[in-house]
Amino acid sequence: MTSERPLDDFRVLLAAPRPRDGQAAERVVREFGNYAPAGGSLGRLEELAAWLAGWSGRPRPMILRPLLAIFAGSHGVAARNVSPLPTDSAAAQVERCRSGAAPVCQLCSTHDIGLKVFDLALDLPTGDITVGPALDERATAATMAFGMEAIAGGTDLLCLSDFGVGNSTVAAAVCAALFGGRGADWVGGEPGAAGSLAGRKAGMVDAALSVHGGKLTDPLEVLRRLGGREFAAVAGAIIAARSERIPVVLDGHVAVAAAAVLHAVNPDAIGHCLLAGLSGDAGQAKAASRLGLKPLLDLEISDSGVAGALAAGLLKAAVTCHSAIAISGAR
Repeated sequence: MTSERPLDDFRVLLAAPRPRDGQAAERVVREFGNYAPAGGSLGRLEELAAWLAGWSGRPRPMILRPLLAIFAGSHGVAARNVSPLPTDSAAAQVERCRSGAAPVCQLCSTHDIGLKVFDLALDLPTGDITVGPALDERATAATMAFGMEAIAGGTDLLCLSDFGVGNSTVAAAVCAALFGGRGADWVGGEPGAAGSLAGRKAGMVDAALSVHGGKLTDPLEVLRRLGGREFAAVAGAIIAARSERIPVVLDGHVAVAAAAVLHAVNPDAIGHCLLAGLSGDAGQAKAASRLGLKPLLDLEISDSGVAGALAAGLLKAAVTCHSAIAISGAR
């Protein structure tokens, strides 16, 4: 990082992301087309194999070292009763993963997926976004850089998810700032509607938009002011993966909101990303639709990382099917 303003380095990276390898993708499409008269269509598995080929740059894509990275963060706004979960729930989720007791651990073992869980200073919540910025610029840049290190050690498929309390409210605020609208448009319910949870969340989003009004025209400033550490880390990981030709699977509302920030900087910045599934959160579904992200699964899973691990399993199946077809076609 070399610029005087730390976030400017990421703007440079986002201005010209590594391009898709169209020839690699077209070869996969052609091989499936040659197979169709003899065996029939494999449906969306064909599309996934071509997607992997294009973004990995491999005409015969492989998934040998898939990785699920889960970033855990805490938010100052969580103290405002915007979640039914206690504020220490994220720390408990981290411990369940570390002990191997979480369902995602079993799925990663089943599908031979590496699992990394990152504690992003859970004991130090970000600033309350209804009062001031979540992070300063230096901390945002440092956390994005930390997220970029998720691929250290090597991987050929990166799945991204998060642990946090109050993060759906934060994600709604980020999406409202990027796409427009009020809190109720991104969380459902009306502020003050019989004291409902949705109403409180929508009210917090509106309060945050009011406090930061006029300062949210820059997407990375939206990330800094309204996001959180896990949002910044996921954004950094997406950028790093693109530079190394690593396809990305997004899992959860936070991952979609982080991708939306990068998309707002450059719409081409998230072409190498697909969405594992939708959790049932209306705001996440709306943001995914705006980004053109078609969910791979339709299981309404909200347990962090689970949809990502299942999606990785399907992608491995797509690669296996293509490999068999490519080998048989070469004979």
